[in-house]
Amino acid sequence: MSSVNNAGDEPLEIHVSEFTHLNPQGESQMVNVGGKPETARSARAAGIVVMKAITADKIRENGIKKGNVLEIARVAGIMATKRTPDLIPLCHPLRITSVDIALAFKSDTELRVEAAVTATDRTGVEMEALTAVSTSCLVVYDMCKSIDKEMTITDVCLIEKSGGKSGHFQRHKA
Repeated sequence: MSSVNNAGDEPLEIHVSEFTHLNPQGESQMVNVGGKPETARSARAAGIVVMKAITADKIRENGIKKGNVLEIARVAGIMATKRTPDLIPLCHPLRITSVDIALAFKSDTELRVEAAVTATDRTGVEMEALTAVSTSCLVVYDMCKSIDKEMTITDVCLIEKSGGKSGHFQRHKA
């Protein structure tokens, strides 16, 4: 057992055996997945970029001076998927077999970004899908911030995942 200070409150008691990323001394560790079988894994995640209608119109018209926002965001999401273990501590490098990034306007002011990631490996691809969505959304913001600094990135979430010991998960509302 270890204790952590909770912003000046009473120390929280942590049972390190409950956390897979902590060793018995309470130190960070990468989970050993070496004994797990390789299985097909998939994950879908989504997020929304909320913007002014004029910004959405300029994106649709390919009128943003930095280039084709949707295609650059798509490529950035794919690239980010492959870099997830460099960005998220303790994530395992995976052999990604496919990444699909879909960007579509769901209203005059909302761009939905969805990522689907697959791999055949020993651990899941949820973080890769979430990283892809987050990065794609950030690229949209970066490319359009000169005309719309009030854009908001919202509702980034896991929609569905399959494979592995925990089985299938599907969010009720996506």
